[in-house]
Amino acid sequence: MTDLVFATNNKHKLFEAQTKIGDKFRIISLADLNFNEEIEETSDTIEGNAKIKAEIIYNRFGMNSFADDTGLEVEALNNAPGVYSARYAGENATFSDNCNKLLHEMQGMTNRNARFRTAIYLILNGQHYLFEGMVHGKITETAFGNGGFGYDPIFMPDGYDKTFAELPLEIKNSISHRGKALEKLCDFLESHK
Repeated sequence: MTDLVFATNNKHKLFEAQTKIGDKFRIISLADLNFNEEIEETSDTIEGNAKIKAEIIYNRFGMNSFADDTGLEVEALNNAPGVYSARYAGENATFSDNCNKLLHEMQGMTNRNARFRTAIYLILNGQHYLFEGMVHGKITETAFGNGGFGYDPIFMPDGYDKTFAELPLEIKNSISHRGKALEKLCDFLESHK
């Protein structure tokens, strides 16, 4: 079984990755490596931030690694919050703070179109690869549901009448941006065993 370090401390992301590809690959977390440092995301693109995280872990431990970064891009806000999605309402903002700020910014706007975009950067045996997943939807007027994390309570994917936070995890993972990017990663790893 191939070992892969997922360069994240986000338990939700680890669980999602483990659920998606964990039966084929052993996912090693940063906690498993006793790596507790905060990796600064200094790029102005989600692809760049994913690359920074994967490279730091690969260079430090010499282990195959991957990292992701995700941005919520809202059409009416010129694709904001984008790369700043995790800290939209400030450096130590909670998921709820970010959702509330976004809903406040969008008050009175009729164009609610948005998309989630995830970039996964993989370093495998010294080679670098990039995978992207995307899902289109709308920003709701208020938050719905208790599941998921991040902007899930205010993002309703196209073709559904429930937010990500209301959908069962299996459905969310099968249609989500991260799920699609993980699927591409998984297909790639399968073909490179």
